[in-house]
Amino acid sequence: MLSSPRGGGGPRRGGGGWLAVRNILIDGFNLGLAQGSGIATYARNLALATRELGLEPQILYGPRNPLGRNNRLNEAALFEAEAPDRPAWRERLLLAQRLGRAAVSPLGRTAIPVYASGELLLGSTAPPAKTLWAARDVFRAAGLAFRWTRAFTPLSFAGDAAVPEAAHWTCPLSLVAPNIPNLYTIHDLAPLTLPWATLDNKRAAHALLARLCARADHIVTVSEASRAEIIRTFGIDEARITNTYQAVDIPAQVRERPEAEVAGEVERLYALPWQGYFLFFGAIEPKKNLARLIEAYLTANVAARLVVVGAPAWLAEQETALIRTDLNRDERIRRFGHLSLTMLASLIRGAKAVLFPSVYEGFGLPALEAMQLGAPVLASTGGSLPEVVGEAALLVDPFDVDAIRKAIEALDADADLRGELSRRGPIQAERFSPAAYRQRLSKLYTRVL
Repeated sequence: MLSSPRGGGGPRRGGGGWLAVRNILIDGFNLGLAQGSGIATYARNLALATRELGLEPQILYGPRNPLGRNNRLNEAALFEAEAPDRPAWRERLLLAQRLGRAAVSPLGRTAIPVYASGELLLGSTAPPAKTLWAARDVFRAAGLAFRWTRAFTPLSFAGDAAVPEAAHWTCPLSLVAPNIPNLYTIHDLAPLTLPWATLDNKRAAHALLARLCARADHIVTVSEASRAEIIRTFGIDEARITNTYQAVDIPAQVRERPEAEVAGEVERLYALPWQGYFLFFGAIEPKKNLARLIEAYLTANVAARLVVVGAPAWLAEQETALIRTDLNRDERIRRFGHLSLTMLASLIRGAKAVLFPSVYEGFGLPALEAMQLGAPVLASTGGSLPEVVGEAALLVDPFDVDAIRKAIEALDADADLRGELSRRGPIQAERFSPAAYRQRLSKLYTRVL
């Protein structure tokens, strides 16, 4: 195991069938990102689910700046905005400091407790936990250390807070909490399956995933497609990997807003007709297949606009090249950056259909979010999408531009098809409700902790 033997004082299953474990550590690696990610949603839902199961989630952050004895300042450090343009000398200093921390990371890092004061105005970004842990730059330093040495960074805990009794890492990280169970979620094998679509160091990614599959206490994943691929690639014992899927949970106050109110918002804010446009939303990066989607849309015989919502991730320019050409003089395609959940939900509900022909997904949360909101969905046969959307979406080969074009034209012309997909979508999404997710998570924790 990555963790050292738990010994006689380790957690044990209680006589009533539930766990003696109380405090469970969840990394805040993606929760700490400025605009979050699909894994940030996963981490937040995981923390909420563990709390509903009677456990106490604790979240680990890796702030850029130093920590001290003042809890209020330490708490502020977890949520500091990052300056977009720092002077070159400052960048060099920060890099030197990070390299120094990475060099000593295999010797171990210590996290200190940070208590949620309730004084910070964080809104929906407030962490779903009372006790937070912080170790400066711990995620990036541990990642660098692993690339250099192939060694994991052991994490210890100091201070007067109740220490974690288990750790659930929400993505492959080269960190380990000794003497307690360490579970790691591997969402997919994108760096290895789509080498042309990712910027990861492929050898380091393979080494990290292989190490986790061989030595972690348990591997968690989010679809049967991912589970089968991980077993096939790394030869992991099937008993040591569990698919819990994910949860889709758009708040009721967003989901149930009156249609007239949402339609008025779409008209006023975006000058878009109600259910008169197609929508793509998600990170702008190659596996989302936006370039082929745009090509298919521009050659389709449809009048409705295409609206693209998403912040650039990596290799985004090649995905949006056609938007910047003369083909788009009539503004058939409109593009927006990162939007709030409420604004995005309005655009989803107002769309004629949501188009998500991704090349590869470990789960495919955008398709499911659209289905929960009743939007007709075009998805793809890539990765996990067929098992997630079931028979509630129109599926296409993500590499076949002509098939995508024909599907767009079918959705545009066939109101009955759109109506049937709108009806099926929320029913399918209910299979991935928070209650269903908690049940799957409960079975996992009962078995492995």
